[in-house]
Amino acid sequence: MITDGSPTQLIDLAASVLHPHRVGDRLFGDVASALLTAGGSLHTGVCIDTGSGTGFCAEHAAIGAMVTAREYRIARIVAVWRSDEGVLHVLPPCGRCREFIRQIDPANLDTEVVLSRTEAPPLRDLLPAHAWPSPLD
Repeated sequence: MITDGSPTQLIDLAASVLHPHRVGDRLFGDVASALLTAGGSLHTGVCIDTGSGTGFCAEHAAIGAMVTAREYRIARIVAVWRSDEGVLHVLPPCGRCREFIRQIDPANLDTEVVLSRTEAPPLRDLLPAHAWPSPLD
């Protein structure tokens, strides 16, 4: 049960929606994400791996659910994966996800990105070169 949206609770929520499903040589849902919005709502999502490059990361799915609910500001986000041995891992967002989080709302530079049960730096620390560049001349 989520009571405060702590890193541990978000990790547990994301882990609860991990349900890998194989279709041919593709694996759906082997990475899951959970996020807490600035308004206190929770959203989850899973990755979809496709052969044509049209798939998306778990963070994208969770953010899509958030935007569908007309929320844009992410307070905290996490992604998890479970190994074949059953060991749960927290995954840092890929570069595409980091940029996606940033572009959803400028305030998301302050989003806490959960990297472990005790570490959740702001997105700005993981995406330091985020400002539009100045002209050269």
